[in-house]
Amino acid sequence: MALCAFPFTGSLSIGLTGTHWLNGSGLLPHSCCKKNHQKVRKSSNGVHASLSERGEYFSQKPPTPLLDTINYPIHMKNLSTKELKQLADELRSDVIFNVSKTGGHLGSSLGVIELTVALHFVFNTPQDRILWDVGHQSYPHKILTGRRDKMPTLRQTNGLSGFTKRSESDYDCFGTGHSSTTISAGLGMAVGRDLKGKSNNVVAVIGDGAMTAGQAYEAMNNAGYLDSDMIVILNDNKQVSLPTANLDGPTAPVGALSSALSRLQSNRPLRELREVAKGVTKQIGGPMHELAAKVDEYARGLISGSGSTFFEELGLYYIGPVDGHNLDDLTAILNEVKSTKTTGPVLIHVITEKGRGYPYAEKAADKYHGVTKFDPATGKQFKSSAPTQSYTTYFAEALIAEAEADKDIVAIHAAMGGGTGLNLFQRRFPTRCFDVGIAEQHAVTFAAGLACEGIKPFCAIYSSFLQRAYDQVVHDVDLQKLPVRFAMDRAGLVGADGPTHCGAFDVTYMACLPNMVVMAPSDEAELFHMVATAAAIDDRPSCFRFPRGNGVGIELPKGNKGIPLEIGKGRVLIEGERVALLGYGTAVQSCMAAAALLEPHGIRLTVADARFCKPLDHDLIRSLAKSHQVLITVEEGSIGGFGSHVAQFMALDGLLDGNLKWRPLVLPDRYIDHGSPVDQQMEAGLTPSHIAATVCNILGKAREALEIMS
Repeated sequence: MALCAFPFTGSLSIGLTGTHWLNGSGLLPHSCCKKNHQKVRKSSNGVHASLSERGEYFSQKPPTPLLDTINYPIHMKNLSTKELKQLADELRSDVIFNVSKTGGHLGSSLGVIELTVALHFVFNTPQDRILWDVGHQSYPHKILTGRRDKMPTLRQTNGLSGFTKRSESDYDCFGTGHSSTTISAGLGMAVGRDLKGKSNNVVAVIGDGAMTAGQAYEAMNNAGYLDSDMIVILNDNKQVSLPTANLDGPTAPVGALSSALSRLQSNRPLRELREVAKGVTKQIGGPMHELAAKVDEYARGLISGSGSTFFEELGLYYIGPVDGHNLDDLTAILNEVKSTKTTGPVLIHVITEKGRGYPYAEKAADKYHGVTKFDPATGKQFKSSAPTQSYTTYFAEALIAEAEADKDIVAIHAAMGGGTGLNLFQRRFPTRCFDVGIAEQHAVTFAAGLACEGIKPFCAIYSSFLQRAYDQVVHDVDLQKLPVRFAMDRAGLVGADGPTHCGAFDVTYMACLPNMVVMAPSDEAELFHMVATAAAIDDRPSCFRFPRGNGVGIELPKGNKGIPLEIGKGRVLIEGERVALLGYGTAVQSCMAAAALLEPHGIRLTVADARFCKPLDHDLIRSLAKSHQVLITVEEGSIGGFGSHVAQFMALDGLLDGNLKWRPLVLPDRYIDHGSPVDQQMEAGLTPSHIAATVCNILGKAREALEIMS
């Protein structure tokens, strides 16, 4: 396979450091912004934009006269290069001011502004397919594809998703809330196109750490074999481990891939030899084309060593590195690749800067990866204060306390040091914390190997992300009965991140495994005890789930050191009559609140905390079933979870053969869209009011049920 040499004038712009002028619109660069001095500059279109007196960016949104005329990509087709640069500047400020009001993933989207403009200028979407991986890079794409007026609803109830979503727009051809899937999906689209005899383009943008997962390489290997036309754009922003709230400055990129990409970026002889190859082909052509191809191959192969040939040995023609903020280069290269009559996949290596164009993001260690609402002028985020810490922080503190007492305890996460709280653990134990990149499968089997050597690994992975490593959990851990401990954060509903990150299924998929101990704390103190319990279990695997959000304010164990619980034993919190609520995890708090709602109506509930889904507390369940008319199980998880295990036991034990009425309250059998936690709980029917109304209805007290729900 050969691709014609590109007739570019001059060499591609590679340098990404120094002052960043906001080309085209006439807005001042941040390096010229001074605190306490208001500056005004007249733009090329006659519009004045003023900088804040309080900081390094605008306090009010600058005018966007060109962006105001762009509702869909078709409206960009006749723009000049100068106008495209102006559009990029206006788009960048639009993203900043929109996200400042909603919160969300900011840095990633700022890094792909020019790339987004170039892609929608060159390609004809939605006929041409553009896939974004990870999907949180897609805010500029949403603005240019008919959703600008809905950006104030981003991540809000009934609003725009924070990721690409097929049901939201025809321009979102594939949903990508997780990572490293677009090359696979894009290849499927390309082969499907070929089978149907169509000729549209398929472009898979992958970056912001997504290139570290094995599926990306599996897909490239298959793409090289199938040889269907598609374009892979590697958005290389030096981000391999997602910078979710690191405490001690930027974290070095994880893995050998980052160093290989860095060598490609800085290899001047490679770039110069490639220019020679292009020049020879352009000037002489004919028989000299073969010689030029050899020079080009030498430039891409021998000089770069382990560089571009890595991709080409997988069967992808490599182009790059390319300055991802130079619209001239981007549009020229994309146009050339689009128009070239060739067969096979092409990889374009694009270098971008995360947080580009917003001074506070550029300077921050986390590049403003994920932000709350903030003041654009000063970059100050409006983080709400709470009397308690997050469950994530409590988990980290509990694990640190265990590791202080046991040198064999180590922690593993998959590019989520801040998200899992393990950045706190790493600061205390830098040699005992392992960031494996976005590679959950590897994380689990790596933990299994550590367990084989007598190490005590805690594998901290979001509930929804652990789904990506389920075969490893089953085959490499549970089947071999290895004592790996899984800390599953973001269990249950997660608010603004929506169904892609909702931890609905972990109880179901973990509790069906024969050797797994499955726990869930009802409050932060119980979490400390369950971390201690997991540390003490050394003959089989174990797991515990905990939600996004903050603790309830209960007293913590002394010195943050939990006390191991008796395996498979729950507890009764309130003694009542007639009706028993058996809660699992933090749903116990809703059960307690429901009991308080019903007390004025003369209904005294029994409330029990199961603690364990596997093994179940058989004695507790028998006692509740035999001493009450109604037993209701409550959990923030899917069908097939805790309630199903309780029902299975009661059926086999004959507890359902009499007059007992059993009802399970679980998440509904559908995906719940993003929104506020309160709205999601209401839609799921798991609020204290819903639980209390369920009790009233079972007892034949319909009027009381209506009063409670109103």
